[in-house]
Formats: sequence, C-alpha cells, structure tokens
Amino acid sequence: MTPTIEAKTKELIDDLKSTCANYGLGNDGNEYKIITQIFLYKFINDKFGYEVKNLDSPYKKRINSAENWEEGLSKLTEEEYEDLISFTLPADSPKLMPQHFISTIWNQQGKGDFATLLDATLVDIGNFNTAIFSVKTANETSVTLFENITTYIPDTAQRDDFARALVSRLVNFNFEQTFGQKHDFYAVIFEYLIKDYNKDGGGKYAEYYTPHSVARIMAQLMVRQGEDVKSVTCYDPSAGSGTLLMAIAHAIGADRCTIYSQDISQKSSKMLRLNLILNNLVHSIHNIIQGDTLVSPYHTNDDGTLRNFDYIVSNPPFKLDFSDTQSKLTSCGRFWAGVPKVPNKDKSKMSIYLCFLQHIINSLSDKGKAAIVVPTGFITAKNGIEFKIREKLVKDKILRGVVSMPSNIFATTGTNVSILFIDKANKTDKAVFIDASKLGEEYKDGSNQRTRLRDFEEQNIVDAFHNAEPIDGFSVTPSFSEIKEKGYSFSAGQYFDIKIEYIEITADEFEQKMADHKRNLKALFEESSSLETEIMKQLEGLKYE
Repeated sequence: MTPTIEAKTKELIDDLKSTCANYGLGNDGNEYKIITQIFLYKFINDKFGYEVKNLDSPYKKRINSAENWEEGLSKLTEEEYEDLISFTLPADSPKLMPQHFISTIWNQQGKGDFATLLDATLVDIGNFNTAIFSVKTANETSVTLFENITTYIPDTAQRDDFARALVSRLVNFNFEQTFGQKHDFYAVIFEYLIKDYNKDGGGKYAEYYTPHSVARIMAQLMVRQGEDVKSVTCYDPSAGSGTLLMAIAHAIGADRCTIYSQDISQKSSKMLRLNLILNNLVHSIHNIIQGDTLVSPYHTNDDGTLRNFDYIVSNPPFKLDFSDTQSKLTSCGRFWAGVPKVPNKDKSKMSIYLCFLQHIINSLSDKGKAAIVVPTGFITAKNGIEFKIREKLVKDKILRGVVSMPSNIFATTGTNVSILFIDKANKTDKAVFIDASKLGEEYKDGSNQRTRLRDFEEQNIVDAFHNAEPIDGFSVTPSFSEIKEKGYSFSAGQYFDIKIEYIEITADEFEQKMADHKRNLKALFEESSSLETEIMKQLEGLKYE
C-alpha cells in the first residue's frame, strides 16, 4: 500500500464531505447517503473501466489503443458491446452502458436539469445491476444500489449546482491504482469513509462499529496464518457495516468463503454492501439481509431450523430496549438460557447481547468456530442467563478461550469488553484465558480518550492463544474441571498464581525487624488508649436538652 493512494482516496472523501457542507448538508442525517453513493459510483465506474481494459477479449486491442477506455468502448458496435457486458465480463463485475459513464455525465454539465440527469443515471445503474448488487429485506424486497440523492437539497434552485459540484470532485482521481491493494487498504479507507456516520446516535438500534484492529485479532485467533480453509460459510447475525466479516473473509481467502449476514439497520446493510464491493466479495451480496435476526432469522433450512455456519463473528449491541419484541422471543426454543425480562424502569438496559449469543451457539455447524464481543461483566457473573451460558460452554467442552481487552478500545462505548471464542470441534479439555486489559497505548480521538494495541502486542495475544501458552500475569490455560471449580469464571485473573517472595535475612536482621515492629505497635496502642479515654470523657459531658 502506498501512502499516496491512501492519501488521495481520503482526499476524495474529504472533498465530497466539503461539498455537502457547502450546500448545508454537513452532519445532516442524509449526508452519509450522498457521500457513500457518490463514492461508490466513482468506484464502480473505474472498476468497470479497469475490467474492460484487462479482459482477454477480441475487443481488447481496440479498447486499449484508444486514448481512454471510454473512447475505446465507443468504437464497438451495439452487438459487440452487448457481447462484452453480457458474456465476456466476469459475472460479479459491475456493468455500465455508455450513458452511465462519469465522462458522459461530465460532458453534459452545461445542460439544464443536471440534477435530474445525475439522479436518473444513478437509479438506472442500480436497476441495470440489480442481479449483482441488490440486497434483500427479510420480506424479500430488493434494495437497489442507488437512489435519488440531489433531492436531499431542499432548495430546488441549488440542486443542479450541487450535482455539478459532486461530479467535479470525481474527474481528477482514479481508483485504478487501488484495485491491486489488499484488505488492509480498503479497511482503512472504509473506516475513514464511514467514521462520521456510524456512531451511536441514541436511536433504538444504534450501530456499534468494531475497530479494524480488534477485527483483525478476532480473525487471526480463529484462523491460523497459512491454515488451509476452503468452501466455508461465514455469518454475522448483527453485522453492522461488516468489519468483522471482512476480516474473517480475508483471513480465510475471499474466494474460499461465502458470507451471510442479517442486521435490522437499513443504513448498516447499505454500508455492508459497499464494504463487500470494495473488498471483492460481490458474490455474497445476495446473502446480506436487512431484518430482525432475533424475531425473524432469515438464514434457515427448509424445515425452519437455523442454518448452521462454519465461522460466526459478532459484535452485537450490548444493552437496548427490545421490550416490543421480548414476548416473541420467550416462547422460542433458541433461547434455552432465558431472555432478559422487561424492567420496570430503564428498558434501555435490557441485555440483548445474551439473546444474540444464544442464537450464535445454535447457529454453529459441528465444526463451527465463533468469536463474539461481550461486555467483560459477562465472564464473571455469578448467576442469571450469563452464568447458564458459560456453564453450557464448559459442560459441552466447546469453550476455546477469552481475551479481555483494554478499556476505551471501542469508540462507541466505554464498557470494558472481552472476546469470547467458541469451537464446536474443540479437541482439548482446557481453555485459554488472556488478560490484555493492561496493554495498548492511549491517544486522543477528538475529545475522547481511546486505546489502541500496538503491532507487537497483537502478536503477543495471537501467539499466546494459538500456543495455549501460560504466561505470568498475562495468560492461563485452565482445564474445564478447574473452570467449574472456580464457579465457571472466564476471567484470567481468577487463575493467576499468587506469588510470595522470600528474602533471606540474618538472625540479627530478624531481631532488629521484630524490635521495630514491637516499638511501632506499642506507640499505636498508646495512642489508641489515649483516644479511647478522650472519647469517653467527651461522651460523659453530653447532656439532654
């Protein structure tokens, strides 16, 4: 990854945000729709050009001999162009008609009603690529790629200028240099793109963004470097914008796995689609479902039972009000450990993550592995649903381990978190508990205090976990019987040895220390006696009035 490419890509994002701010849409609820869709339009335009230039097709020479790919395509007949996009392009490649090109739109800026032209072009691209890029709701409604974006400008007289300003940001930058980049590049870019739009805004279903560093650790602990994994399924029942899914998919290999997800948030589902497109995982877009996983899980078998997956990752919301649907869950056999009750006062404190955790356990294949972000309080709770879940993981011998993370590692919550690892094919009779809470370096993110792990600290966690290596004050490997004896506590600190240091001293040194202790104790006893006499004297002087 070259810094120039990353810097230029971020500059494009900043320019688009600046344009929105100049037209009164800075921090507006619709700003993210405009930014992400224009960014995606540019990406798809350049990706299409990159593909047609590099295709081993009978048209390659004519296309590449032209000054640019747009001009080269203009030399094809209608039949040749149809053949190119229908039969020659890869199945998961975006497909554009000449009227869709950014260059075509750019050349029509002088025409009136330019905003309508831009909106119509975007919608047409979405409809033209429905078979490739549309996601579905739980009720099978397709959500296309683009929508009218200039309508978010309330002043109709400004829409044409706004559309021109957006398009002008796209012509001096080309994504082509980024297509050879790996996941880490796109993860950084995606994180930068959505950083202002994926915050907890106080709504009922707030998005919880997982830092790329945490996602990377989770993936590395589930898939060893160099491990040969093929034809597996990866699932996240509360996917958000997909950071965890991208990390596990690239640890396995994007061409070796198929992704499945569900999330109740429309915004998150659209961002996840963008993430899949950026990360060359277009083949999984049709498995991205927008809907309520707990009430209506979409990914099921023909008989209605939950589909089982090989890898499951999740950072579910910890606590929020799901009182409207709580009664629908209590009668469902998925939640064998129980469903949090509706409190009389603060319903926002309902521990919804416990339902997601049970759903995940039920969704694992016989060889399945899972990594779930949980509040650290879960690993030591002495009763309730938390205890029942931990007890089952130990009794079934599917607990792989727990890593307790540093505080403030997540931007959207101050809650201390741990990562729970489950392995249905566990071959050992012990788990690995790691206390990483003291690792990391602190830094400021705006006005917020954050913590990030350094590269060597990430590697220390990975090595200790895979090697099942006990390290003083850092990691332990208790047996399942030992965990049971400790009340099913998953906290590494509960298993650390208490070390007593012995210092050799001479007999004279011992006598001197004992004399000092006696002298100090005598002085304390005398002071205590004096205080006792004074207190009794004061009490005797008190009278009732």
